[in-house]
Amino acid sequence: MSETDSAQVKRPPVPPATPGTPAPASPVPARLRWAAVALLLAAACYAPFQLVPFHVFQLTMVLVYAVALLGLNLLVGHAGQISLGHGAFFAVGAYTTAILLDRWDGLPHLATLPVAAGVAFLLGLAFGVPAVRLRGLYLALVTLAMAIFLAPLLKRFEELTGGSMGLTLTKPVPPAWSGLAEDQWLYFLTLAVAVAAFLLAHSLLRSRVGRALHALRDNEIAAEVMGVRLSSYKTLAFAWSAMFAGAAGCVYTWVIGFVSPDSFTVNLSITLLAGLVVGGLGSLFGPLLGALFVMFVPSISQDINDAAPGVIFGLLIIAVMYVAPTGLAGLAERLIKKIPRKE
Repeated sequence: MSETDSAQVKRPPVPPATPGTPAPASPVPARLRWAAVALLLAAACYAPFQLVPFHVFQLTMVLVYAVALLGLNLLVGHAGQISLGHGAFFAVGAYTTAILLDRWDGLPHLATLPVAAGVAFLLGLAFGVPAVRLRGLYLALVTLAMAIFLAPLLKRFEELTGGSMGLTLTKPVPPAWSGLAEDQWLYFLTLAVAVAAFLLAHSLLRSRVGRALHALRDNEIAAEVMGVRLSSYKTLAFAWSAMFAGAAGCVYTWVIGFVSPDSFTVNLSITLLAGLVVGGLGSLFGPLLGALFVMFVPSISQDINDAAPGVIFGLLIIAVMYVAPTGLAGLAERLIKKIPRKE
């Protein structure tokens, strides 16, 4: 018997998968996923030419909320930290952009994006340091307090923020070569920012940083034993989350052209968290599905019952969570797995 045959005989059998061990990813779902992404991008580029301006505006706001939820998903879905104050970072990005455009006439709108994201990142970094010592309900309470006091704080600095009246700003003007209307130009600007944000989040989660965040979420003690610095990654999770929210707030200012403290109340933070849970925690497409929920469900609730839209909104959340306990993204994944495949 040759050495090759002997090695084949002595090769141990492949052990069966143990419970709790993730099975290797199937190439079919991966192909379906990328095909869905390509189809979604094609539809996104085609949509603004077929819709009326108001519906284009609605889709633009969906993309804005998707970027904000992408950051919240990093913190809650992937790092396992809770936050009820994400709307505060959203407001910081919006007001940073508004103040820059108001004080420096002629400043390009695109120049405000890295500044707004950077300011929100630094604020998230500063907030993440004391938040490292907190967890669970205590952390949720502290983040909720941040969302509560931000709106009154913005009203106090009237010379800078415009106080209760807010700030009215100019929107980005489409260049002549584009041939686009204003609403279409704003849509494609927002789409470009959203695509860049999703690519950045995807790359981040596939790196060592993403693996460390998942280890932190699953078991902090085991993660620390494996060499994950809990304090560093918890702080950075807050900073990255705030950065995405600040970028979303910046684009929000471009699209709306107006900011006021009443636009960033604690209801915004709670709605964002609810949208993420409904969309799907820990899923890359969960923020997009959650953004659709945040944008359209409140208006549907208002149409169903003008007297009690909050009741309808809550009942719709309960209904969705009953049908899809892991969120809409989890429901979609389960349906895809049921598709028969060729062996």
